[in-house]
Amino acid sequence: MYPSRFAYEAPTSLDEAFRLLAAGAGEAKVLAGGQSLVPMMKLRFANPEILVDINNLPGLDYHREDADGTLRIGALCRHATIEHSDLVARTQPTMTAAAHLVADPIVRNRGTFVGSLCHADPQGDWAAVLTALDGHVVAQSATGKRTIAIRDFVTGPFQTALAYDELAVEAVVPAPTGTRAGGYLKLERRVGDFATAGCAVALEMSGNSVRKAGIALTGVGGSTIDAADAAGSLVGQTLTVESIARAADLAAGVATPQSDHRGSAAYKKHIVHTFVTRILTRVADGTERAA
Repeated sequence: MYPSRFAYEAPTSLDEAFRLLAAGAGEAKVLAGGQSLVPMMKLRFANPEILVDINNLPGLDYHREDADGTLRIGALCRHATIEHSDLVARTQPTMTAAAHLVADPIVRNRGTFVGSLCHADPQGDWAAVLTALDGHVVAQSATGKRTIAIRDFVTGPFQTALAYDELAVEAVVPAPTGTRAGGYLKLERRVGDFATAGCAVALEMSGNSVRKAGIALTGVGGSTIDAADAAGSLVGQTLTVESIARAADLAAGVATPQSDHRGSAAYKKHIVHTFVTRILTRVADGTERAA
């Protein structure tokens, strides 16, 4: 199927992009990697009147660490850049674990980290990772910038808190207060498939004690699920068989999967429990920590 007729614009400055988005009055769509948007347009699930291609905007293809350890990811940073980044491999175990599981190499070469967040797919990977890491998105329009916590950014399936005249210019992972640890596991029927169930776990450790924790789930609800109670149960604790089991129980308890051709709801909850247990056990064993 061919997409509906649309106008195509390729601005060369942020100001021009903001004018186009404002003029679109909600009928414009931003194209970065296009790995989600273009297939949706071909299926006519998305029918924008204007396609605003931001690939000519300068200065948005970065990922960098501030002096305090804050990680910033620009709107045109590709999945593959994150996947092969020495910086990310050295400092972000949860992101490192997820990067090679995003779709397939073709998608990772063109798709963008921020674009994945904006797509807000309930089975997407990066929104769960950023939720576990307590990150946020920087949105910008002609009137200025605002910061939106990722927990507030994704408002539902394929829905975000972005206004129609705003562009998500950056994703931010806050500086750690301890040694980062964690991981990401995803069950998929075949390589590159959407998640049947996925779990992101991000911890900050002080010795053997958990100083801060985040656990988020994908593929087991209408949008990314923040398993805050499960994460909170770990704070101030050492990772023992008992504390890990409690966190896994609480995480599985907030999953709201539907039975379908990928498996029953009970099976998907079991996968969540298994994945949380597996990641936390690896952290306890010392195999899932950043320097």
